[in-house]
Amino acid sequence: MFGIDRQVYYRRVKKSSYRKLLASKVVNMVLEIRNTMPRIGAKKLYYLLKTELNQLKIGRDKFIDILRANHLFIIPKRSYHITTNSHHRFRKHQNQILELEICRPEQVWVSDITYIGKRKNPCYLSLITDAYSKRIMGFNVADNMNANSSLTALKNAIKKRRDKGKTLIHHSDRGIQYCSDQYQKLLHKNNIKCSMTQNSDPYENAVAERINGILKQEFNIDKFNLKLAVMKVLVKNAIDIYNNKRPHYSNYMLTPNQMHQQSVVKMRTYKRKTPAIKNITGV
Repeated sequence: MFGIDRQVYYRRVKKSSYRKLLASKVVNMVLEIRNTMPRIGAKKLYYLLKTELNQLKIGRDKFIDILRANHLFIIPKRSYHITTNSHHRFRKHQNQILELEICRPEQVWVSDITYIGKRKNPCYLSLITDAYSKRIMGFNVADNMNANSSLTALKNAIKKRRDKGKTLIHHSDRGIQYCSDQYQKLLHKNNIKCSMTQNSDPYENAVAERINGILKQEFNIDKFNLKLAVMKVLVKNAIDIYNNKRPHYSNYMLTPNQMHQQSVVKMRTYKRKTPAIKNITGV
């Protein structure tokens, strides 16, 4: 009647049902991963699910189409809070990592403070991250920006340090917490060299800024208006998942802990149009 063969019609219906079934399986796999990593992106999802997708004969492009059709793409959010007070009397150190080639774990640690609270329950997260492996070595959540919170994060990182005989550089912005006498004494006591940014350019501390963004955008640690004790548990769980389960693009899809266990893989660097050294020297 419609000029279509009966066999062709039923074949098309069967094929359509099979595609819906495959898409449903993929969506369920994605949602299972996002139970622990709520806003993980498509590239990392494909990497984590590659074996299962190959068994279903679904390639990268088809996987992306399924995510798009089911509204599972992640839209990045942007927020900015100033947490750096560089107008103080303490000594500010020079940037020692501008032209340094980072080739092993515990060669450079980067540090930063980020705002994760709300007006009713303000919270600040202090982080110490290994620049090579992107592993979070130490952290602390506090309801203030005092130096003690940053000191606690540094002490936790030092406890996890493996080889204290090798040179280690601590890189941060010029905030009063890092320039304070207490913080500098702890660095000196543990033979850790101090390095600081020279301008307000975020690329001078790009790794720290990136880790802040991952924790806030993918794990939603700044979404909740909770008390300090609950926020500490929430952040700890997020960092455990980040260190142990989340593949990192700059680690060639190794997790931070996997990257930290070796020094053979060359780390990817964060690209920028104008090198930071030109902004500082004017060359």
